[in-house]
This record gives sequence, structure tokens and C-alpha cells, in this order.
Amino acid sequence: MTITRNTLISEILRANPNAASILMSFGMGCLGCPSSQMETLEQAAMVHGIDVDAILDKLNQ
Repeated sequence: MTITRNTLISEILRANPNAASILMSFGMGCLGCPSSQMETLEQAAMVHGIDVDAILDKLNQ
């Protein structure tokens, strides 16, 4: 699965076993929050002030 800026956080967590640690390394510590499960990667990055392209590169490696 290729992760895009429009992929939901919940989909990313299901598709990539390392996704939680990658997202948390970028400062996204609220992955268990129910509302974060329905956010896109781009929305979550914006909320946290994180460069979405940097996260995408790491997640898709």
C-alpha cells in the first residue's frame, strides 16, 4: 500500500506495523485518540505543525 497525504491515520496504522513508532517520532503522540483515527495524514500533520512530505517519505520507505 502506498500511503498518501489523504490516507487515514487508522489505515496507516493497520497497513504498516512500524507506522506508530514512525508517527510518534515526528511528534504525533495522540494516535490512540478516537478522533485521530478519522483524520488524514495531512490533517494530522497540519495540527501538529509537521511537514507531511517528510512523514510520507519515512512511511513509504
